[in-house]
Amino acid sequence: MYGYRCEYCEGTVQPRIVKREAFKHRDGFVILEDVTIGVCDTCDNRYYSAYIFHAVHAVATGAKPPEITEQIPVTHL
Repeated sequence: MYGYRCEYCEGTVQPRIVKREAFKHRDGFVILEDVTIGVCDTCDNRYYSAYIFHAVHAVATGAKPPEITEQIPVTHL
């Protein structure tokens, strides 16, 4: 699934497990923990599989309940 050339540089996309990755969805934000994504070994551009996007959509729309819910402070400047 990984090992292909980055679309932005001459680097190679490698699998990396990240502690937390946040995604914006039309229905809100979703944070995935301990998820494997593709990361370019040169420019650090991130690549996501369809499986990840389906999981984000499922949580954001309520099809899959989240394991935990966190509050995010919001303010105007």
